[in-house]
Amino acid sequence: MNMKKIKRADIERILILCAAALVVVLALKGNGQTTSQVLVEQTAIPIEQTMTDTQVETVSTVVFYEDGEGYLVPVTRRIPKTDGIAKATLNLMVKDSANDMQAARLGLRTVIPEGTTFEIDIANGRANVNVSKEALACASAAEETLMVDAITNAMACFATVDEVTLEFDGQKRSRLTYGTDVSGVFTGGHLNLESVETFSRDASMVQLYFPSQTGRLLVPVTRTVFSNADVSTAVLELAKGPKSDSGLERALPEDCGVKNVTMKDGVVTINFSREFKEVMETSDGGDQAIRAILFTCSQFSGVKKVEVQVEGQKLEKQPDAATTFINQEAEVIAQYPGVVELD
Repeated sequence: MNMKKIKRADIERILILCAAALVVVLALKGNGQTTSQVLVEQTAIPIEQTMTDTQVETVSTVVFYEDGEGYLVPVTRRIPKTDGIAKATLNLMVKDSANDMQAARLGLRTVIPEGTTFEIDIANGRANVNVSKEALACASAAEETLMVDAITNAMACFATVDEVTLEFDGQKRSRLTYGTDVSGVFTGGHLNLESVETFSRDASMVQLYFPSQTGRLLVPVTRTVFSNADVSTAVLELAKGPKSDSGLERALPEDCGVKNVTMKDGVVTINFSREFKEVMETSDGGDQAIRAILFTCSQFSGVKKVEVQVEGQKLEKQPDAATTFINQEAEVIAQYPGVVELD
């Protein structure tokens, strides 16, 4: 039976539609890892240029890009299944024409110098990443920091990795060209640290999630607090919103109050004031607000589910830990199909 050939443009449309229809599954881990540390289902998409049954298995992975404000942003992508999924993930963040275009579709930039390659050894929960000499070509301390944070956080997203060490061109280094410390052991988290005027030994850190200026992506921000780093503190800080000069948007309405936060048997229950209902009137129906709450809460060990109430009444739309990934590429592109120009 003759197979009908399909034009490249038709294939591209098919792939885009398939990508937009992907369903992914999040498994929140109870060991203190964040929601970007996921277990994923495999989804098949056709890649042949003829209508055959040939398919390739794909898996979800989390990559990290830079946005126009200089923040490091996690994005969940579907890529072909391979034995070297960790290396494939890091390769997606290296500057080249294909990677740069893919990032630009999301309004983001790649963060690792062109030509960089990786050798990865994972054993007993530790990943040692040997980064090639091309990575030493960063132009500033800020670029070095973004690169190191992107590599270590991407690796920390894998269930088999608890900590990460780095080598450069086969050698252990204490610092990079512009002074970035790479001598220690990295565990991921603490992305996009807010500046603090004073520091105290009593200070702790919580990670919050705020929408970008366009609202299309959630950006993790690490805030220093002078109280216990727990789920109640994190929700209260989320309600305060981002810093005024951050370039980020509020996840919750400005006048929204937090009446109480409780946790029992892994279920976090948050009771907001009536102003919270304003988020349901936004263009996305409150999806980003709900996700910001879920990701902010799930950084804490033991959190299995989050329930949102308004004035003591359970909200109809709830955070769904079973179907939510951070910044799903297919979903973002489907909602905003145009390429975003970066400053």
